[in-house]
Amino acid sequence: MREQPGRVPEGSTGARAASMSHRRGEGWMDEPDWRRFITAYHQEHAGITEQLFSLADTSPYAWLAEPLRAVEGTVLDLACGSAPTRQELPDADWVGVDLSAAELAEAARQGRGPLLRAAADALPAASASVGAVCAAMCLPVVTPLPQTLGEIRRVLRPGGVLAALVPSQSGLSPSGMLDWVRVMAALRAVRQPWPNPQARDGLPALLRTAGFRVRRDERHVFTLAIDSAGAAALLADALYLPGLTTHRAQAAKRSLARWATPGRRLELPLRRVVAELPIEQQSQETT
Repeated sequence: MREQPGRVPEGSTGARAASMSHRRGEGWMDEPDWRRFITAYHQEHAGITEQLFSLADTSPYAWLAEPLRAVEGTVLDLACGSAPTRQELPDADWVGVDLSAAELAEAARQGRGPLLRAAADALPAASASVGAVCAAMCLPVVTPLPQTLGEIRRVLRPGGVLAALVPSQSGLSPSGMLDWVRVMAALRAVRQPWPNPQARDGLPALLRTAGFRVRRDERHVFTLAIDSAGAAALLADALYLPGLTTHRAQAAKRSLARWATPGRRLELPLRRVVAELPIEQQSQETT
């Protein structure tokens, strides 16, 4: 099928994917398998998303945090990983929550806190107790998503804000599309098997269905400096590819290292969605 102009090729960070019902042989994983994969992945690669984003021309985390700087009350960082948004919100009443002990250890090593270990679908916070939820690159991968969105609704106070950063399907230039084809071909991958692909460019509609009022929906194309063998290896490791063997990963890194010449830039389209919980809905849920 011919790709539409400006859309990310299959398999790139913003590629179109089916839901958890992927056909077997195309990266399909059921929810228990996905949870096992994601647990092991972050145990081995703690802090990798922050490391990859450090190659960007400007900080995606600063962009995400911008609408949260004026929020009053607690900011709960959902699936916070190594907690990179903490340094973007130094004056906030911030708390990071993640299920990965390795990610939390990396956050603590960098002096970021306070931190709590918990699942996204069972948040350790009282109902209507937080002013904002920050969700950096987590909504396409946390499972089960409906329960997670329900927990976000529960803990937000009336009028509370959700700011989410997710990969985008569109925004690449023609050369950017070709670059992603090159990357995925090296990895011999068709796509990343996102369990919640609808939580990328479809996130605004998903949040409206879940009872949120979307205030802002914006896309920005960042560029990553993939100009060294180390940066190329980091890129390969940062993609969610459960079927990638060690042998294939090593071969891909060698191939991408040859491609990663000085000045090489890789486009990365991301979407920022800012929503709020209507006061009337929160009131109804707590009565």
